[in-house]
Amino acid sequence: MIDDILTIFKKYNIEINDNQAEQFDKYYNLLIEYNAKFNLTTIINRKDCLIKHFIDSVLPYKDMLNTKSICDIGSGAGFPGIPLKILLGDNTKIVLVDSLNKRVNFLNTVIKELSLNNIEAIHARAEDLSQNYRGYFDIIVSRAVAGLPTLLEYTIPFVKVNGYFIGYKSDVREEIINSANALKVLNSSIEKIDKYMLENEMLRNIIFVKKKKSTELKYPRKMNKPRLSPL
Repeated sequence: MIDDILTIFKKYNIEINDNQAEQFDKYYNLLIEYNAKFNLTTIINRKDCLIKHFIDSVLPYKDMLNTKSICDIGSGAGFPGIPLKILLGDNTKIVLVDSLNKRVNFLNTVIKELSLNNIEAIHARAEDLSQNYRGYFDIIVSRAVAGLPTLLEYTIPFVKVNGYFIGYKSDVREEIINSANALKVLNSSIEKIDKYMLENEMLRNIIFVKKKKSTELKYPRKMNKPRLSPL
């Protein structure tokens, strides 16, 4: 049954076709099946999942329509990377990164079962990606991973100059204040913040951070320093 998916996406002015709705339906069913084994999410009610995971993940997709490469850092159960892939299609390469192998195995199952192309899941920590992906991506996204100063250090080094980190946040006022030094050190600036209100008055801030110049090679720091001692 996909009628509820089509209805909810239309409510948020997001047009999807029947095939995409079927992919979201299959994704939800896989999430519920594997959640019993791996505890992937606490949100299991179907409507809540459609809004708080799927809709939330794709809120900024119109800003990514012509993007060639996106990386989802700390992808977890695939949010926002897999919903974005469903909407953006084959022309956008998406890399999903997570530090837990069991979640990466789940992501690979979803990729296979949904017949998604030009997407891969990598078992790695963000600070270990620099060998292959430094300055590689047009956009990096991250949702519910860490505070903004920490996220900036994890993500900005892998963004191309003039590319973007796009962060999903609820209340951002204090985090933005605390990110002033990180933005300066990482040669980046906040370009805009789009605000959305989901059902049940759930506020979502989508933060667009533009990388202006290349990042010093020492970032991101290893040994969990971005979390333990944010810039």
